[in-house]
Amino acid sequence: MTENEISNIIIGLAIEIHRKLGPGLLENVYKECLFYKITQRGFLVDKEKSMPLTFEEVQLDCGYRIDLLVENKFIIEIKSVESLSVNHLAQTLTYLRLGNYKLGLLINFNETLLKNGIRRVVNNL
Repeated sequence: MTENEISNIIIGLAIEIHRKLGPGLLENVYKECLFYKITQRGFLVDKEKSMPLTFEEVQLDCGYRIDLLVENKFIIEIKSVESLSVNHLAQTLTYLRLGNYKLGLLINFNETLLKNGIRRVVNNL
């Protein structure tokens, strides 16, 4: 399954969760619900996956953690904030680059209409 196909499925699941729960909950609530729904669909999902940084051929644990990694190739970064900032986009792009992944989603569940809080982030390898 391609990253784009995974992306479309994840967006549908996120919208389903948002319709049931609405905005205003903690990020962790949305992450757990999305993790549950994705695994229920049969996908391999890692939660809070550590993302080491390689510096001078040494891997360093700098505290980077991907919220959800689907099928070892698709990143989901979850937020529940007033609005997404360039820092949130930069964080997601950093994860894509460190892991050499092509595509990810940055999802802000704290939106009245979830589609306004979804950003596709592409790593131009």
